[in-house]
Amino acid sequence: MSGLHVGLIGATGLVGRTMLAVLEHSSLPVARLSAAASPRSEGTAVTFRGRPVTVQRVEALMEDLPDLILMSAGGDVSGRWAPEFARKKVYVIDNSSRWRMTEGVPLVVPEVNASVLKAEHYLIANPNCSTIQLMVPLAVIHRLYGIRRVYVSTYQAVSGSGWKGLAQLSDELAGRPPRVRAYDRPIAGNCLPYCGEEADDGFTTEEWKLIRESRKILGLPELEVMPHAVRVPVEVGHSEAVTVETHRPVDLGRLRAALQESPGIVLAEQAPTPKDAAGRDAVFVGRIRRHPFTECGLMCWIVADNLRKGAAANAVQIAEYLYRRQWLPIPPPSESDHGNQ
Repeated sequence: MSGLHVGLIGATGLVGRTMLAVLEHSSLPVARLSAAASPRSEGTAVTFRGRPVTVQRVEALMEDLPDLILMSAGGDVSGRWAPEFARKKVYVIDNSSRWRMTEGVPLVVPEVNASVLKAEHYLIANPNCSTIQLMVPLAVIHRLYGIRRVYVSTYQAVSGSGWKGLAQLSDELAGRPPRVRAYDRPIAGNCLPYCGEEADDGFTTEEWKLIRESRKILGLPELEVMPHAVRVPVEVGHSEAVTVETHRPVDLGRLRAALQESPGIVLAEQAPTPKDAAGRDAVFVGRIRRHPFTECGLMCWIVADNLRKGAAANAVQIAEYLYRRQWLPIPPPSESDHGNQ
């Protein structure tokens, strides 16, 4: 086999199917793809490069080890299987929240902190969708001016709740009783002022992810992040209204130039919307303006496709980084190889 054997666990879910689409256009030399999902999906098929791939149980991948595992099957599955593959020196990039805050497990947004990765990190965590898109521009702001405090309100699409969220919105828009429910209240024509489960302190799991994951990714354990997560009747694309307080005065012209030059960012002249970001892997930033009460701060609007950059594309970008570092079994082509083509 002259390429990589990639295993995709959770292949039938929204993120899993998006990973298939992203993989088709990635720089990874995928020679073989193995798909796995829950037992109820065993024997069904997903499509990769125009061909059907039969869905197996995870146990089958343990018997026929891939070179790389992309995992998006929930925390329970990841908790059971990710360490098993990692012990066999198979790189696992996990999209669940199971390992994100575990000490020694890198939590990675490639544009921000790929440098924390080492060859021996066989288990790598993919951050939460809202965290990923926030980190890409925030890292630029922190590099220039130092971040002191962040206020962020997220407006999260129903696809963040998987097939159930999309189905409930679709049924409600069509005037039908929902076949399944992702939310205990109507979402069509509505905004739900919480995402995830609410804790005793009044914050939700999605909000605590923004706090804890931001601190780990930026290496700022005391960073003050004040989040409010809202579910909105949008199919794909999370939006964030962000206010940042910095340690040093902000030069908006310099900041815009830095954002424009930064990988993975589209600096939008007109305020971006979820429709602008849908189907794309970039993070869109717009409505950049001065903080109204201090020169050490700014406000902006951030949008990204939560299934792509917020999940699948970020995971594949991590895999591409491993490939470029020659940690995966198939080394990337050398400059001389390119010259001989």
